[in-house]
Amino acid sequence: MTREFKNKVREQFGRAAEGYIHDQGFATGDDLEAMVRLLQPMHDDNMLDVACGGGHTALRFSPLVRSVVASDLTMIMLKKAQEHISEEGRMDNVTFREADAEDLPFPAGAFTLLTCRIAPHHFPDVARALNEFHRVLRRGGRIAIVDTLLSEDPEIAAWYQTMEKMRDPTHIQAYTEKVWCEMIQEAGFILHETTIIPKTHDFPTWAKRAGMKREEVAKLNQFFVEAPEKVQDYFQIETFAGEVEAYTDRKVLVYASRPPKK
Repeated sequence: MTREFKNKVREQFGRAAEGYIHDQGFATGDDLEAMVRLLQPMHDDNMLDVACGGGHTALRFSPLVRSVVASDLTMIMLKKAQEHISEEGRMDNVTFREADAEDLPFPAGAFTLLTCRIAPHHFPDVARALNEFHRVLRRGGRIAIVDTLLSEDPEIAAWYQTMEKMRDPTHIQAYTEKVWCEMIQEAGFILHETTIIPKTHDFPTWAKRAGMKREEVAKLNQFFVEAPEKVQDYFQIETFAGEVEAYTDRKVLVYASRPPKK
C-alpha cells in the first residue's frame, strides 16, 4: 500500500503544486510566526524543513539561520518551491532535496532545527517519520510540527475525516492534541509546548487547490451545508444562498527538542 499510496501523493501534489505556491494561507499565518517564536532560530542553525510544499516555511526561516534543506516527496513541488524562493531572492542558503519523511536521506545529527508544517496527516506512518526526525536532529536540537487538529468529540472527528477524504484522497489521519503529545514523547523528544491556532479557509479557494472537479466541489459543499449543528458551530461554517463561503479549523503546533547529551 505504501509505495502505491506515495505515488498517489506525488501525482496529487504534482498537479496541485502551483496552487500551493501562491496560496496565502501557506505563505503566511499565525502558525508560521509561532514556529519562529518558539524555535528561536539562530544564525548558526542548520535547518531541515520536511514536506516543504511550496517552500514558505523554508523562505521564512532562511534569513534567520545558516542553511535550510527543503525536502519533499514530490519533485514537481520541489521545483516550484525552488522557483518561488529564487524569485524572492533567497537562494543563497536554501537547498532542495527529494525525500520521504519516513526514510530521510540524511546522516544522524545533521540538523539543529527541524520543521514540518501541515503535512503529517498525509504520512502513512507518522511514528516512523517522527523516529526519522529524531535521528537526523542533533542532540539538543529543536523541532516544531504543525498539523490540523482532530477534535476530541467522536462525531466531529468522524465528520472531519470524511470531509478531508472527500476533498483529498491522500489525506490519511489527523490527530488530537493528546495523541500528538504521546507520539512526540514516544519518539524520544522532550515535549515543551503545544499551541492551538485557528485558521479560516476561503472554501472555493481551498477546494480548488485540491484539484476537485465541479461536481465534486458541489458534493463537498452539500456535505458542509448538511453538517450537524455542533459541527457547523465547531468549524464556524459560513454559508450564503446555499453556498459555503468559509470555515475555520484548528491547527496544533507541537514544540519539542531532542534531549541533550548527559
